[in-house]
Amino acid sequence: LQQDPRTAPHTRSAFAERLTGGSFLDFDIRRDDLVRYGLRVDHVNHTLMAAVGGMAATEVIEGRERHPVVVRLARDFRDDPSALERLTIPLHGMGMMPVDHIPLSQVADLRFRNGPPMLRNEGGQLVGYVFVDLHEGIGIADYVETARQVLADRVQIPPGYRAEWAGQYQNFQRARDRLQTLVPLTLFIVFFMLYAHRGSALEALLVMLTVPFALIGAVWLLYLLDYKLSVAVWVGMIAMAGLAAEMGLLMLFYLDAAWRRARDAGELRCRADLLRVLTTGAAERIRPMLMTTLTLLISLVPVMLNDGVGADVMKRIAAPMVGGTLSALLVVLLVLPAVFALWKAYRIPQVAVERPPQPVLAAESAES
Repeated sequence: LQQDPRTAPHTRSAFAERLTGGSFLDFDIRRDDLVRYGLRVDHVNHTLMAAVGGMAATEVIEGRERHPVVVRLARDFRDDPSALERLTIPLHGMGMMPVDHIPLSQVADLRFRNGPPMLRNEGGQLVGYVFVDLHEGIGIADYVETARQVLADRVQIPPGYRAEWAGQYQNFQRARDRLQTLVPLTLFIVFFMLYAHRGSALEALLVMLTVPFALIGAVWLLYLLDYKLSVAVWVGMIAMAGLAAEMGLLMLFYLDAAWRRARDAGELRCRADLLRVLTTGAAERIRPMLMTTLTLLISLVPVMLNDGVGADVMKRIAAPMVGGTLSALLVVLLVLPAVFALWKAYRIPQVAVERPPQPVLAAESAES
């Protein structure tokens, strides 16, 4: 990874665990010889454990302290393989044998072998880790995709082995799979609540129109700050989507209220009247919208300027909310009234039509 030109610029360091280098003394027990002497494997293991590792024979009590007394062979006998071969094993229940003990070499072979200094397992299989540290200029998902191509081109994995990417990449995959369900579910819940509140699917879609426009500001601010997509960024986008829908719902409520008042009063004679009414309704929400936006931005400024513990995560949550709120404000004040006007204008004539006066028929008196 540090030598291939595709991954070398993005790899800060790569360290592989040592899978060899440990020297071990193995006892290969010959089971056929064990049967000949009437012994079991646990008899040999018990003797080796008591002689080499030691066994607790008693316990020394000093006040509240407890100290076990471990009995085992002296170091001179434990460090010499030939002395271990002469280690005697008692014959349990074999009174007909001419001896009561036999040396360990009669039932086991001692061999030195090389192996890993530490054994790790994951999923019931042995595993060896390669730790990779990345530069900040690339995302973990992009790096892994490139590294997979490098491994496929340069490394021949033998049968029985496999390479998997763990650590932050696994966390990224789990979060991505979870967000693929949560984000559509969140948008559906917002749409359903709008539909239940307004009773019109078209009005609910009109309010949801503010969400993709709010994403424009969020994406641009993330690009300017050089933030990659992460779980924290998606959390901020979900919160921003709810805020944008709330702002759109408030504007739609005032536009609809102004339109209904004008319709009931008979003031909508042409499209010019509709524009005048909707302009008045939208103007009533400029100050509340600006106050809501400024309050949110002022509350998020300390988060964006913080550099303490956890600031990296909090900044990535706040950044989509700041950028999305600014673009959502422009959409709510400029785009949403125009779309609402186009929606209501199709039933209103473009020019006011003057109705001719109706003739009044005077009723003749019965006397004439």
